[in-house]
Amino acid sequence: MKAIILSAGEGSRMRPLTLTKPKTMLPVAGKPIMQYNIESLRENGIKDILLIVRYKEEMVRDYFGDGSKFGVNISYKTQKDFLGTANAISYGKDFIEDSIIVLNGDIILDEEIISELIKKYNYLKPDTLMLLTEVEDPSAFGVVEIEDCNIKSIVEKPKKEEAPSNLVNAGIYVFNKDIFDKIEKTELSQRGEYEITDSVSMQIEDGKTVIGHKTNKDWIDVGRPWELIEVNEELIGNLKTEIKGKIEEGAHIHGEIFLDEGSIIRAGVYIEGNVYIGKNCDVGPNSYIRGNSYFGDNVHIGNAVEVKNSIIMENTNVSHLSYVGDSVIGSNCNIAAGTNIANLRFDNKSVKTKIKNQMIDSGRRKFGSIIGDSVKTGINSSFSPGVKVGSNSTIGSGVLLYDDVPPDTRILVKQDYIIQDKKNKE
Repeated sequence: MKAIILSAGEGSRMRPLTLTKPKTMLPVAGKPIMQYNIESLRENGIKDILLIVRYKEEMVRDYFGDGSKFGVNISYKTQKDFLGTANAISYGKDFIEDSIIVLNGDIILDEEIISELIKKYNYLKPDTLMLLTEVEDPSAFGVVEIEDCNIKSIVEKPKKEEAPSNLVNAGIYVFNKDIFDKIEKTELSQRGEYEITDSVSMQIEDGKTVIGHKTNKDWIDVGRPWELIEVNEELIGNLKTEIKGKIEEGAHIHGEIFLDEGSIIRAGVYIEGNVYIGKNCDVGPNSYIRGNSYFGDNVHIGNAVEVKNSIIMENTNVSHLSYVGDSVIGSNCNIAAGTNIANLRFDNKSVKTKIKNQMIDSGRRKFGSIIGDSVKTGINSSFSPGVKVGSNSTIGSGVLLYDDVPPDTRILVKQDYIIQDKKNKE
C-alpha cells in the first residue's frame, strides 16, 4: 500500500500564519503538522508517499526532500489549479499499484488509526474504505447513511433533525484503482470543485463496495488558529524530559521539558507545566513560562517575561517585561519591551476572532493573538484577545490594538502634548 498526502492549499482560515507558510508546515511541538502524518504512515509500514503540493511548495520540498531523512520515499506532484479534493487525488493515478491511503496534510491523527484502516481494508478488500467519526451535531459535515458497515449514501450538511446518522466523513480514505475511473467522470460541484465525496457516491451508485470504519482514536483537524494552540497543548502534554542544552543554577523546572542543543535557561526562570524549547534559544533571566508552551529555534525570551500556553516560532525575540498569553507568534518577530498580549475578556465570555470577514466564536475562554511573520511591536503596546496581525506589520509604541491588522501595515498612535512652564503658576 502507498499513500497520498494532500498539501496543495494555503489554509486561508489560518491567516495570517499562512500568508508566509503553507498550513501543513506550521510547527506544533517541534515539527511541522505534516511530519506527524508521514511518521504515522512510516510506523505502519507505508514508505512510498506522494505529496500533492502547490502553495509555497518550495518550503515543503526543501524540508522533506526525498524523504530519506524521515525513513520514507517521497515524490511530488504540483496541482495546477485549486479544483478540489478529487482533482488533487487524480494526480496519483500513475502512482497507485493496488491500493492507496489518502489523507489531508493538515490533520494530526493517532497512528493506530492508520493501523486500523490497513487491517480492515486488507480483511474486507472493499473498493473504498472511509474513516468515520461520531459527532453531536452532524449538520456541518458530510453525513453517511450506513448499514452493517456498508455506506449507502453521503448527505452533505443536512439539517440536524434530517441527518441519517451522527457518523461523519473524517476525510481519510483507502482506495483501489476504481476511484480514478470515477474521478474522471466526476462533474464540477456548485462551488466549482471536483469533490471526492461525489466520486465515492458514484461508486455507491455503481454497486461498488464502500465501507465505513468508525474510530474512537484521537484525530485533530487543524483548520483554525486556536486549533493550532489546542493540538500543541495535547502534544506537549505528552512530552518527556530531555535536556541537551544548559540550565543555570537558580532556575526552577516544574514539569516535563525538552531543551535542545545550544539553548540556555538562565537563573531565576520558573517553568510550570510542559515546555518545548528548540535549538539556540535564550530564556531569561527571571522569566515565567507555563502551560504547554513551544519555542522554535533561535527564540529569545527576555528578563521578567511571562509566556503562557503559546507557540513562538523561530528567530523571534520577546523583550523584557512582556506578557504573551494563549497566542501564536510567527517567525522573525520582535516583541518590544512591555508588550502585553491579553488572553481574557473583561466579561469572561469565550473569545471571538475574525475568520474570512466573519466573527467566529473560538469556544475558548482564554485566547490571545495570532501574529504573522516579521511583525514588530513598539514598547508598551497592548493587544486585545482574538486580534490578528498580518505579516510584516508594525504596531507602534503605546498602541492599544482591538481590531485586526492587514499585512504590511503600520499602526501608530497620534498623540497631543500639553507643554507647561513649571515656573508659571497659572
